[in-house]
Amino acid sequence: MLQYAFKKFIYGFAVMAGVIVVVFILFNVLPGDPARMTLGQRSDVQSLEAVRKEFGLDRSRPVQFFLYLNDLSPIGLHDNNKETEEKYRYVKLFSVGNDVVVLKWPYLRRSYQTKRDVTTILTETVPNTFILAFTAMIFAAIIGIFLGVISAVHKDTWIDKTANAFAILGISAPSFFAGIIIAWFFGFVLSDYTGLNMSGSLYSYDPFEGEVTTWKNLWLPMVTLGLRPLAIIVQLTRSAMLDVLAQDYIRTAKAKGLGRNAIIYKHALRNALNPVITAISGWFASLLAGSFFVEYIFGYNGLGRTTVTALEMSDFPVVMGSILFIAFVFVVINIFVDILYAFVDPRVKLA
Repeated sequence: MLQYAFKKFIYGFAVMAGVIVVVFILFNVLPGDPARMTLGQRSDVQSLEAVRKEFGLDRSRPVQFFLYLNDLSPIGLHDNNKETEEKYRYVKLFSVGNDVVVLKWPYLRRSYQTKRDVTTILTETVPNTFILAFTAMIFAAIIGIFLGVISAVHKDTWIDKTANAFAILGISAPSFFAGIIIAWFFGFVLSDYTGLNMSGSLYSYDPFEGEVTTWKNLWLPMVTLGLRPLAIIVQLTRSAMLDVLAQDYIRTAKAKGLGRNAIIYKHALRNALNPVITAISGWFASLLAGSFFVEYIFGYNGLGRTTVTALEMSDFPVVMGSILFIAFVFVVINIFVDILYAFVDPRVKLA
């Protein structure tokens, strides 16, 4: 088991290294001058050069890349002075000439626009995205499992056909298109009845109460983000339930005179949930990435909206930091699920 887990960690490290290389190359060949975007189109040459020097944009691409790796690495080589120590918040390991080898958290640098640390920006926005993704997954799981069970129990009836049509529609409709339709219909046309807005953040400022949580602004982006996994869960649950309901022990339970609800929910559903649970664990990381355009459409203050806004302003440190964070979440979840599979089923380790 330890050897299997070590191999997975090595694979995860290789994936992250590849993502870092691709992200750096991609956002250093895009058109646009970050210094000019920061200062404006009418800025003078001296100011532009000062900004480029401040962020290291005046150096060659290979030097910028190795400096970026040095910032991201948990073990790095840095200047031995008070300013650098406060910037990286490192722990000194040993000295190398005038520099020191240090142990630190990965440093994602500062925003070109706000001059704030990218880590601070992510810390403020990631919890909102986690709330959105988690509630969307809960919504998709509860509604999806219910519709899947109903569809399987009423096979080949209008209920089954309606649930299948809904599942196909949910899989086929892109999130950005579904978001626009849902925002317009429920947040504009039916706004007087639903009380929902087309856009809005999870937290708003009240002049008397200060920062307040506006839960109603979570409903529309939650439903939009949860539509696709909901549709897949409906189909998975229906397929698994049909397989289980055809098993011999279900017929035996019917012969013993057990009630319909006991057979469906106590015996059949419990054994049909394995593929559904697997899908839910894999979809959560996808929802974090899929929230980008959903948050932007609904004006929801999360990681996705922050990243898209930063991309419009050529604020590449924020964009790169958010992409690396999402990639890290994907890698960690996949490693955890693989190790969990190996722990539950030893045959996975042999494969």
